[in-house]
Amino acid sequence: MWQGEHTAFAERSGMMETNSIYGDHLPEMKKVMNDIMSRVGDARKAMSERLGMDPVEHCLCRIKSEESMREKCRRRGLPETTESALTKIYDSIGIRIVCAFIDDVYAMVDYLKKFDDVCVAEEKDYIKRAKKNGYRSYHMILKTASGYYVEIQLRTISMDTWAALEHHLKYKKDIKENQDLIADELKRCADELASTDLSMQIIRNMIMGDLT
Repeated sequence: MWQGEHTAFAERSGMMETNSIYGDHLPEMKKVMNDIMSRVGDARKAMSERLGMDPVEHCLCRIKSEESMREKCRRRGLPETTESALTKIYDSIGIRIVCAFIDDVYAMVDYLKKFDDVCVAEEKDYIKRAKKNGYRSYHMILKTASGYYVEIQLRTISMDTWAALEHHLKYKKDIKENQDLIADELKRCADELASTDLSMQIIRNMIMGDLT
């Protein structure tokens, strides 16, 4: 369950039990998540002063639910233990940053890479190299000094909208016909939205005086 930037975090009852897959790490995990969110907030303020607008449309965060983490362990053939949840799977803490423009995504990526007490364990640029189905986003796995992993997804508004709709359609189990046609149409929509993102970026650059 993703939480908005101004909402309180609510754990599922399973996460509060003594046999939680996270053991007694939840309080520290929340501190790590809130710390990264706070730093993202600082970046937004600094970029807003330079650009004259908030570069982030919205920012969400969550600690993966007990049920989802256990299911992921089973899917990967891992034991359902705290070690698996915190050292073998890297998205126990997740943050999604949705920006207005492509350049803002990369500016935020650069900002996150400058943290002295955080290292980039993994990153994949699905914006420059989209997945076959048209999915676009920038993924980063950060490892904090305290040893916790944080998965960060950065994307534009249109990328986020497409991903949400594709997710709903992908998990509809009763689709038996026209699967190839649906996949082709989704890919076409993704490409059209990507073209729009580029056009909007050019327009903003022109307004900001970056292009003649």
